[in-house]
Amino acid sequence: MTDELEAKRVRWHSRRGMLELDVLLLPFAEQVYTTLSADDQAIYRRLLECEDPDLFAWFMEHQTPPDAELEAMVNRILERARNR
Repeated sequence: MTDELEAKRVRWHSRRGMLELDVLLLPFAEQVYTTLSADDQAIYRRLLECEDPDLFAWFMEHQTPPDAELEAMVNRILERARNR
């Protein structure tokens, strides 16, 4: 899969249909995803495989992801959103 096609697929999967998630994930996918290392891109794609209720709890900081890599990615996305 080409990088451009993969980036489009990631943007599409970042649309969750829940405003609280969309305002965090869509800008990150559109503006940051392609600048990430291959490892971080894989972690972001893994994050997108998670269920919306889990993502919501993590991004609203009610819970933390059980996986340290996912937790770091959630924190990175939240930090970026706070500094926009």
